[in-house]
Amino acid sequence: MADDDIILADLSDDELVLQMHDDLYDGLKEEIEEGVGILLARGWTPYHVLTKALVAGMTIVGADFRDGILFVPEVLLAANAMKGGMAILKPLLIATGAPRMGKMVIGTVKGDIHDIGKNLVAMMMEGAGFEVVDLGINNAVEKYLEALEREGADILGMSALLTTTMPYMKVVIDSLKEKGLRENYIVLVGGAPLNEEFGRAIGADAYCRDAAVAVETAKSFIARKHNALSA
Repeated sequence: MADDDIILADLSDDELVLQMHDDLYDGLKEEIEEGVGILLARGWTPYHVLTKALVAGMTIVGADFRDGILFVPEVLLAANAMKGGMAILKPLLIATGAPRMGKMVIGTVKGDIHDIGKNLVAMMMEGAGFEVVDLGINNAVEKYLEALEREGADILGMSALLTTTMPYMKVVIDSLKEKGLRENYIVLVGGAPLNEEFGRAIGADAYCRDAAVAVETAKSFIARKHNALSA
């Protein structure tokens, strides 16, 4: 056995959590699954495992992605490792009724079939502890509205990569306004051809230039929403 083979089960809780942050960063899915199992076996609540080991680890990944230290392929690997841990925790979190950050419905707009950016946002949002319903590509306004209602979502995320499909975001937002539902949702938009000015012009709550920004923006809007509700 090589000297650098770390036996996860031999680590203290604190050491294990730090090791899991490293393993997430390196995209090591099996190690993350093993770590989650060990912490649960030691009596950690699913919510604690989620926040201390996974969300905290993905926060580091998100910050380095934002700062240009990590790139899309590495972030996708980290997100995939996170997914492995989430697969174990999800049913347990539901069973224990753990508090959740919020729920997001996300999808690429009608006429557009690009999804790498959207997938990254969905994964990073899950990594931050949000529940995410991904509608995939080419979504008509009805599909967004139906999903928002069905899921009881807090956030609508829309993505477009073509200048020709960008305007469809306004169709969706206008539709929400017409139905008197606009105030019910935080609307975040993103995609290469967009900018802040466009986001404002169509009536979105925010334009997010990448997945790390989307997570930070969603967190601050949700916090404001909670504060407003408890005020």
